[in-house]
Amino acid sequence: MRFLPLLNQTSKRNHPKKPIIHSLTMKRFLFSKYTEEPEPKEFIDYLDSLKNYEKLGVPKDAGTDSDDGLDLGRMRRLMDRLGNPQSKFKAVHVAGTKGKGSTAAYLSNILRAEGYSVGCYTSPHMMSIRERISLGQSGNPVSTKTLNKLFHMIKPKLDEAIQLENGSLTHFEVLTATAFTLMAEEKVDIAVIEAGLGGARDATNILCSSELAASVITTIGEEHLAALGGSLESIAVAKSGIIKYGRPVVLGGPFLSHVDRILRDKASVMCSPVVSASDAGIRTSIKGLIILDGRPCQLSDIMIQIERDFPLFIELSDVKLRMLGRHQLHNASSAACVALCLRDQGCRISDRSIRAGLENTFLLGRSHFLSSKEAEVLGLPGATILLDGGEFSC
Repeated sequence: MRFLPLLNQTSKRNHPKKPIIHSLTMKRFLFSKYTEEPEPKEFIDYLDSLKNYEKLGVPKDAGTDSDDGLDLGRMRRLMDRLGNPQSKFKAVHVAGTKGKGSTAAYLSNILRAEGYSVGCYTSPHMMSIRERISLGQSGNPVSTKTLNKLFHMIKPKLDEAIQLENGSLTHFEVLTATAFTLMAEEKVDIAVIEAGLGGARDATNILCSSELAASVITTIGEEHLAALGGSLESIAVAKSGIIKYGRPVVLGGPFLSHVDRILRDKASVMCSPVVSASDAGIRTSIKGLIILDGRPCQLSDIMIQIERDFPLFIELSDVKLRMLGRHQLHNASSAACVALCLRDQGCRISDRSIRAGLENTFLLGRSHFLSSKEAEVLGLPGATILLDGGEFSC
């Protein structure tokens, strides 16, 4: 997490004698709930012994569905060795350049509000690797005890797989396999899985159509351009790889026309119904800001009325979104579209749960204003302090 230089100084105009707040102090303060228990050091050390593309950088064309792409075969062999835990639950697969983490969080909380046991797998993390995996109804990071127990149970199989693959299994592949196994052991009702790189050759893309409830593509941008083929078109093709035969796909967007065509053409080939969160039948608005529990939230209306492919309808007025900005309202409406698709498939999801899930969603460091009490604890009474996109300002 990066902090703007402004964090390490104080405003002479507002706080002439306040102490300097170091970025590490701020991080520990904000993410204390993730560091209350010891880290699973043995598991982390094990992962750190493997190739980690998050640290090394992803090779050219690694995320494309080509001869240069990452090898999904070894991931499938690993999952076979672990008993294919990903087949034990239904999943929603979320890919995209931006917005996929927020959309996954919104959807997970909608499902929890309805009473489902939910597995959620996202990346990267801020302070603890445990943040990437949540199980059950709490939404909290997986406990160190649970992670350690599972790791020791599957370690012999991981060792065998790494040896048979000549050490080529990666940090993300083993972490993904661990997350899927945890979800199977927990017997979650449904999992929300965020893709790592691209989609087509991502380790999470071992989910097949029989295991998939829906796929989601939030946005298409130029992040990881070289790793995904060098163009917006190749990125769209890579991310469309999560679309599975006969399973609905929700497109966030809005996309450039030629990018939208690539995604829809892939959906057509896969006989997958398409729901667009940018459809003319979806109307959203931000009515203003209010203060709730000492923090600002945006009062928003969400109206979804789609008649093509799926007859989807919901009308939510005065939704109190704790994550701010028009982009977060769009992520919220995308998640609502997914929830309505699941409801169309027979899942029990009420309008009340959709509202509650959206209103309960909050991610540290995403459009995140500290409360006045938190600012005071940090020695900055009266300051307005905002975290967004991994940066901090006040």
